[in-house]
Amino acid sequence: MTVEQILTNLKKKIYHPVYLLHGEEPYYIDVVSDYIENNVLDETEKEFNQTILYGRDVDVASVVAMAKRYPMMSNHQVVIVKEAQDLTKIEELNSYFDNPLESTILVLCHKYKKVDKRKAFTKTVEKKGILFESAKLYDDKIPDWITQYVQERSFTINLRTAQLLTETLGNDLTKIVNELSKLFINLPAQSEITPELIERNIGISKDFNIFEFQKALGELNILKCNQIINYFAANPKENPLPKLIAVLHGFFVKIMIYHQNKTFQQKELAALLGVNPYFLKDYQKATSNFSISKAANNIGILREYDLKSKGIGSVSVSEGELMKEMLFKLIH
Repeated sequence: MTVEQILTNLKKKIYHPVYLLHGEEPYYIDVVSDYIENNVLDETEKEFNQTILYGRDVDVASVVAMAKRYPMMSNHQVVIVKEAQDLTKIEELNSYFDNPLESTILVLCHKYKKVDKRKAFTKTVEKKGILFESAKLYDDKIPDWITQYVQERSFTINLRTAQLLTETLGNDLTKIVNELSKLFINLPAQSEITPELIERNIGISKDFNIFEFQKALGELNILKCNQIINYFAANPKENPLPKLIAVLHGFFVKIMIYHQNKTFQQKELAALLGVNPYFLKDYQKATSNFSISKAANNIGILREYDLKSKGIGSVSVSEGELMKEMLFKLIH
């Protein structure tokens, strides 16, 4: 069952006695558990019939005892176990899962890792309730996800701006949603989320960011590369060297892959690179400016400066100076 199907059923008051929400992406686990916590019971019912537990603070016996209570002046009671990945011997809940109390809605939020679907307790949950896996999105899927998320809230955003958010915020959906929420509050419906709005409200420079730096480097726009690297050097806390190295490592690996697979169809090549087809032209340009041997050499340079950023082979050199030095070697 998808998160949309789960939420649709919850809105229709179709409840299940057990929800085991697990996976590497915490965002959707929070979406489901927050909906149950905020909407299943009214404020009066919550006082006696809603319990929030934390995996590290309880044991299986305590969870079962709480789940076996009957609701007071309500049709249901809600028991939510947050951080259920810290619950010792979670598999021992299987006996309760096999015969759950229908008036209890037990929600287990098992974040950051999957449960073992071969275990008996997961198979029991599938029969008696909802077993939902919240899978981590690949980086190349995040801009499309942002675009859809924004559109669903009656705003618009183009792919380049979505990519800017992705490059800066990473693939943490919760962080992305929190930052976008800052924009939604003060914008009329149908507004476009622009780089200028992001810069004013979130603090991500529309001109001096890793995404623009990578694009300028691919175009061998030396002036712009130097302008951005000087900005990074002046603001190292917001633009740390290790983060820049990680992004550029992926960039040059993709250039090498592009060189080796130029005959592929656009869609196939985009999938192979792990990028949205919209950005293929950027990699095509970069490939014309960096030979496969230069791309491979640059990966070696990045490794060298990764060590220097950790204090190996670098004496009394600031992070900003390392950035400038690294850029010179990557270009020449």
